[in-house]
Amino acid sequence: MRGILIPMDDSDRLTDEVAQAIASNRPINIRGGDTKSFLARCATPEAMTLDTRSHSGIVRYDPSELVMTARAGTPMSEVSKVLDAAGQMLPCEPPEFSGSATLGGVVASGLSGPRRPWSGSVRDFMLGCRLITGRGKHLRFGGEVMKNVAGYDMSRLAAGSFGCLGVITEVSIKVLPKPRARRSIVLELAASEAMVELSRWRRTALPITGACYLDGRLHVRLEGGEGSVQSALDRIGGDALDMSFWTALRERELPFFGDPRTLWRLSLPNATPLMSLPGDAALDWGGAQRWLKTSASSTEIRWIAHGAGGHATRYGPPDTTVNPFAPLAEPLVRLHRELKKRLDPHGVFNPGRLYADV
Repeated sequence: MRGILIPMDDSDRLTDEVAQAIASNRPINIRGGDTKSFLARCATPEAMTLDTRSHSGIVRYDPSELVMTARAGTPMSEVSKVLDAAGQMLPCEPPEFSGSATLGGVVASGLSGPRRPWSGSVRDFMLGCRLITGRGKHLRFGGEVMKNVAGYDMSRLAAGSFGCLGVITEVSIKVLPKPRARRSIVLELAASEAMVELSRWRRTALPITGACYLDGRLHVRLEGGEGSVQSALDRIGGDALDMSFWTALRERELPFFGDPRTLWRLSLPNATPLMSLPGDAALDWGGAQRWLKTSASSTEIRWIAHGAGGHATRYGPPDTTVNPFAPLAEPLVRLHRELKKRLDPHGVFNPGRLYADV
């Protein structure tokens, strides 16, 4: 960890502000780089903002251990720079929003990039975290090695919680070496042909770590050892594609995403066949994630996703009238409420951020 600056620990300030909010029964809007405001309900107007960015810095990182522990306000630009210097990466490939996203925000949102079906999600790489609870306690959950299971599930629960369970102050996350060989290709195929090929390639265990069908072309990323990548190239063929495509897809900077219509993300089971969608679509994650630009109603989009065995999430400006996340079945609503009650009994953390009544 030579050369890595560890700024001043600001957790006492965060804990004090949480205690004050609890005492005054005032809700808290937790924010880091504020890069995920498009994906949630509007914050409660009277909420005080708790900014985590002053609590930043890498606490521990030994590349030989494949674990990084960093404070929640650490910018992803810093995390990526340090990992890149050691030839390592976050396998879940979360969007960085030009580096402005923070590590805490990455965990709280649980967003993953094009590599997710082949490597895993943010939650899969969580080893531990520190959390300020709704009782004003600063607690540690989990550890820094996979075999340490104490509190392991609690740290995973924090992933994708959008700050509704507490203030994430520190994260221990597993990292992996970057692949030795990387190639990217594009093939001119009809959508139906692309789905057939992807299904066939899945059965033969090709070293694919990205597959996106867009604008009549199938974009494929291959990563692994030199031999396996070259063998896959010889088998698949296609034309060379610049690797920057995958960064632009991860950051939603491709021209497709510039369409002014509402953007929806449909998460579907693997090998879901092509379906008629009311708008323009890009098939990511080998077809398991479908980005849709549409003017159709949320009811129609969710009915389509549910009918295919998946769910739909609305990406767009916060809106108090439309819940961005798919409605929960009543048993799940009860579980969410009970968990929220145990960890945030006063209901101060991001109330209504995920669902109006949670």
